[in-house]
Amino acid sequence: MTKLSAETLAELGERVTVPSYDRSRVTTGIVHLGVGGFHRAHEAMYVDALLADGRATDWGITGVGLLAQDRAMLEVMRAQDCLYTLVVKNLDGSTDARVIGSLVDYLFAPDDPQVVLEQMSDPATRIVSLTITEGGYHVNQADGSFDASDAGIQSDIAGDGVPVTAFGFITEALSRRRSAGTEPFTVMSCDNIQGNGTVARDMITAFATLRDEELGSWIAEYVAFPDSMVDRITPVTTDADRELLSEHYGIEDGWPVVCEPFAQWALEDSFPLGRPEFERVGVQVVEDVGPYELMKLRLLNASHQALCYLGYLSGYRYAHEVCSDELFTDFLLGYMDHEATPTLEPVPGVDLEDYKHQLIERFANPEIKDTLARLCAESSDRIPKWLVPVIKHQLAHGGEVRRSALVVAAWARYAEGVDESGEPIKIVDRRREQLMERAARQGEEPLAFLEDRDLFADLHDQEDFTEHYLAALESLHEHGARATLEAWRA
Repeated sequence: MTKLSAETLAELGERVTVPSYDRSRVTTGIVHLGVGGFHRAHEAMYVDALLADGRATDWGITGVGLLAQDRAMLEVMRAQDCLYTLVVKNLDGSTDARVIGSLVDYLFAPDDPQVVLEQMSDPATRIVSLTITEGGYHVNQADGSFDASDAGIQSDIAGDGVPVTAFGFITEALSRRRSAGTEPFTVMSCDNIQGNGTVARDMITAFATLRDEELGSWIAEYVAFPDSMVDRITPVTTDADRELLSEHYGIEDGWPVVCEPFAQWALEDSFPLGRPEFERVGVQVVEDVGPYELMKLRLLNASHQALCYLGYLSGYRYAHEVCSDELFTDFLLGYMDHEATPTLEPVPGVDLEDYKHQLIERFANPEIKDTLARLCAESSDRIPKWLVPVIKHQLAHGGEVRRSALVVAAWARYAEGVDESGEPIKIVDRRREQLMERAARQGEEPLAFLEDRDLFADLHDQEDFTEHYLAALESLHEHGARATLEAWRA
């Protein structure tokens, strides 16, 4: 057994692919906020591929943890010299392992926020990238405005102390660069939000304006916020994943990352201070990310919601179990064909029919073991962005919505917090109390869940939708999820 570190790379190179480049020559060009599994399986992997090709030595990544729970990542990164193993789990059960070396430093903001600000203010930092989750952008779901109610946001707007939020750090660093005459870095969102760059620009500018109106205007005029579409299924790392790495490769890694073979990144080419040559390692650098975003959000992400609640209520616990069941795959393809696809624009270079069937194959990969609990989490940040726009489009154009209505009803049933066997469901959502309170009333008030206009806008008033929703909810209560799906397929 060999513990992963810079000193053991030569030894590990006999078992897995390790960085062939001199990491001591790699300097920071990117600061990334929110270093989780997805970032390490995606952006960091692409930068590592460029480094392995002898390029991008001035585009190393300094990761930043903003939350108290990020201390665990700090400890692992320190112990392993910011190295980690990326394990690709193939459909046939085989694995491919690679040690990633593109993270050159990891900073824990709560311990030393000034060091973080210094790195972000350094002229060498030309990109600040983000994976801060959908909820991290503080968007009011009802009208798309900036929601400043978060306590951390309020503290950072007041500016009485050091920043505590992503927005606070970005704005303070940009303010310092402005004062020093340093060109602003590009803010590159890698979160699953339609128009993620535009959302980041609008919300960060609104935040900055509340703090300093002149600064907000400067950010709006001079800072680039490219849109991007990112895609790679990256489940939460488990002890079993660590054991697999240990048994198969003899590597002791405190926090490896596991992922599927598929990876996609469509990126708007808007980087005033330059960027890595991402197109050399498979990134689609394009003028308009919009069609790719819609495809992914409404086919992949919304389909995850279409399978997770119904699958969980039916007794499944993993995505691959659901997608090995023809009843569910028929439902998913029906949603994609008849409700999602009519809302999409043509996607250059993509055959949508192939893409949809490939999604089912990806979901069905038993090696990934993506939990339904993960897919069900934080639904109030997901359904409004991924599924509600499909419903609104279909209603406006006289299209089908009955499958989407069933998905929303399944979420409402799931939010009751008890499964069909009477076992408790742990609801993980920032709006947990409100969701469960509304779900608890729907026995007497069947439309109670839909009355949350912050999530559903006016769907409560749309009879073409509520007719299907009420029928679905009644069937879920009376007959259960599987029987409901069978009836919906008939």
